[in-house]
This record gives sequence, structure tokens and C-alpha cells, in this order.
Amino acid sequence: MSQFAFINPALLSWSRLRAGLSEIQIAKGLPVKSERIRDWEAGKSLPTFNQAQKWASIAHVPFGFLFLKEPPAEHLPLPDLRTLGGVSPSPPSLNLIDTIKDVLRKQHWYLDYLKDHGVSPLPFVGRFSIRSSVLDVVTDLREVLRISEDVKHQNHDDYLRDLINAAESVGILVMRSGVALGNTHRKLDVSEFRGFAISDRLAPVVFINSADASTARLFTLMHELAHIWIGSSGISDGSSHSDHNEEAFCNAVAGEFLVPQDAFQTAWDSDREWTSNLAPLAAGFRVSHLVIARRARDLGFISTEHYVAHYQQVLQAYRDKESGGGSYYRTASTRNSVRFSKAVIAETQSGRLLLREAGKLLGIQPSKLKTYAGRLLT
Repeated sequence: MSQFAFINPALLSWSRLRAGLSEIQIAKGLPVKSERIRDWEAGKSLPTFNQAQKWASIAHVPFGFLFLKEPPAEHLPLPDLRTLGGVSPSPPSLNLIDTIKDVLRKQHWYLDYLKDHGVSPLPFVGRFSIRSSVLDVVTDLREVLRISEDVKHQNHDDYLRDLINAAESVGILVMRSGVALGNTHRKLDVSEFRGFAISDRLAPVVFINSADASTARLFTLMHELAHIWIGSSGISDGSSHSDHNEEAFCNAVAGEFLVPQDAFQTAWDSDREWTSNLAPLAAGFRVSHLVIARRARDLGFISTEHYVAHYQQVLQAYRDKESGGGSYYRTASTRNSVRFSKAVIAETQSGRLLLREAGKLLGIQPSKLKTYAGRLLT
């Protein structure tokens, strides 16, 4: 005879919502009818011990949590810079929390690795503050990354690739993913966050939410790099109207780096329909239409409403044509960063790191590490 689990019904609801799951999704996973889920959450009946254990597994929560009197307090491990208009954002999703914890785990390992190898601190981390001149920060970014304003890239995808490679070459880990912990069923929410930065003198990290439109990631990258330059860690949502001074400053740096104000104002034709400016300016600055639209909004050439409507169209178009997962090894290198991956592989090849530990760090099966290493070095 099955034993019932005397769980707290409120914790069932909390764990389900925290994981971003619907009643139907939980019901399919158990499996039971969705009416049973509603009864359990309402306290009208109890799940069996096995059902409660499976619930905890599906919701990615420790089984014991379901018996607590109230949900445990959860805090983001990085400063939350997403507050807007004096209103705090909704409680962080499990996907966001797990993503940050996973990146921090990798960053801590890499930090120890650098210390063991006697690497010196990076001089550009925290070189400026929000009281600095935006132009000074942009100039220093260009000098450190060796990206001239005059360099012409074929398109915004090439520009993004070149900037990521430049950032990694000077010691910054750039990680990108659209899902939590490599699980394609746990998609990251663009409306929750666009990216985050970990500002550390030895091991700075930038994370970009790849669930966002590909054309928007270039701005996110530069925004997060600006955080590194002012020594500010935090989670960003891409808002142009943040209450946080750091966010406003980093937006200004990203905009000026990608599309210098003077050149933009000269090129913008106010006598034309605003959308008619996007293609020629995007081609001229080698950025996406979306970056031009954002710059136009930030400089007061178009309204926030026009920009948001355009962004939603671009994001929906990206989602409509989004294909499957792509190359397993290419996805692994973008998720982990090439620089971090090479450090882990080097420690494995030297015998200082076990294959299974390397696999855990990279989220790759140990049997595939040799092939992954070969792809990285070609």
C-alpha cells in the first residue's frame, strides 16, 4: 500500500512556479491527470511518497523542501541591476539562478587555475567608474581590444565574432547560452535578463543570453564589457530606463562604441520615415538594424514605443526561424567560452584534472572530451 507524503501544499505550488512549469507539464511528468495536481496544491488530497519525490525531481528542488513551513529565501549571487521605476523585478526563476551558479562555479575554478599559474591581474578591470567620461571608456575599450572605429566588418555577425575573440584574447571569458545547464527544455527568458557580468581582476566573465535575437547580442556584449571596465558585477535586462546608474552608463558606452553619436547624428535623415534609416545606417556602421533602432531611441530620434515594437518584431522573427541545436561541440564552446575550455583541457592533458571532473566543468561527456579538444585546437 502506497504511503502518502504529508507535504506542504503551498510548497508544491511554489516549486512548480519557481521552475516555470504549468500544471499540465507536472501532470505529464508524474504522470497523473492535471485535476490531481490542482487538488494537491489546494490541499484537498496528498500525493504518494513516490509521487512527491518525482515532483521534486521534475521541479528541480530538494525533496525535503516540500515539507517546509514556507519557501526558503533565495538570493541571486550577483547584484540585481534590473530594478525599474522603483519596482523590484519578479523573484528570479530557477533557470536564471542555476545559470548564474553554473557560471560562478566555472569562474571560481578558472580563478584558482590562474592563481596556480601566477597570472597577473588584468589592468583594464575597474580602470574607470561611472563618473568617468563615456568617450574615455570607449577609447580604452578600443585600445585594449584592438578594435579600431575604422575597421570594416562584413556584417554584424562577423563584428560580434571579432569582438568576442578580442575579449577572450585579453583574458575575459565570454559565455553564451539560451538554456540553463545545457538542458534544451529549460529555455532562458529574455524578458527576465539579457546578460550579466562578473568583474574580477583575474577572471572577468561576460554571459550573454542567446535566447535573445542574434541581432541584439552585439549590444549586450558591449554593455557587459563596459561593466568589466568600471568594475561592476551584475545582472542586466537591457532597459534604457534603469534606476541604476551603472546600467545607464554601460548603455551609453555600448551605444557610443558601436555607433558614435556624432557620426550617427550626421547620417540620420529626419525627413524620412524612421525605419528607412535602418538599412543604410546598419550597413554603414556594420551593425544590425536593431542596434541602429536602439541608438535612435537612446538619442531621442524615435520613441520607446517605436523601438519596443520593432524589437518585438525582430525577436519573433528570430524565434520563428530558430532551428535545432546545431553542432554539439560548437554549442559547448560557446556555452563554456573557448578560453575556459582550453584551460580545462590543458589541465586534463597534464594529468592534474580527472576526465570526469573536466566533463562536469564543461558539461560534456568524458568520452567526447578528446574530440572536443581536437575541435578547439583546429
